[in-house]
Amino acid sequence: MLFLCYPKCSTCQKAKAWLEERSISYDLRDIKQDNPTVEELTAWYQKSGLPLKKFFNTSGLQYKALGLKDKLTAMSEDEQLALLATDGMLVKRPLLVGEDFVLTGFRAAEWEARLG
Repeated sequence: MLFLCYPKCSTCQKAKAWLEERSISYDLRDIKQDNPTVEELTAWYQKSGLPLKKFFNTSGLQYKALGLKDKLTAMSEDEQLALLATDGMLVKRPLLVGEDFVLTGFRAAEWEARLG
């Protein structure tokens, strides 16, 4: 399992603690240092079954600075995925990628349903 997070993010810290409390093994990846590629994001998006907007960190400074709330609707999926791949801080975190699932953000009940 791949766990993508930003170490300074309190939600990511909670998610990491949640995984460790349950002895769930994972590979850690700093989303800011090692940004997901377009290929990775495309595969995760397709595997997740979620709307692409769920992969954007809508509360992030970068999202707001770029005015993406108004721009995303006019962009194609390919353009949105390419944009996400430019900056890990645009990507919703944490991201947990398993063989047959992708979880965006940390909601304990959702993670428990999938992993518990």
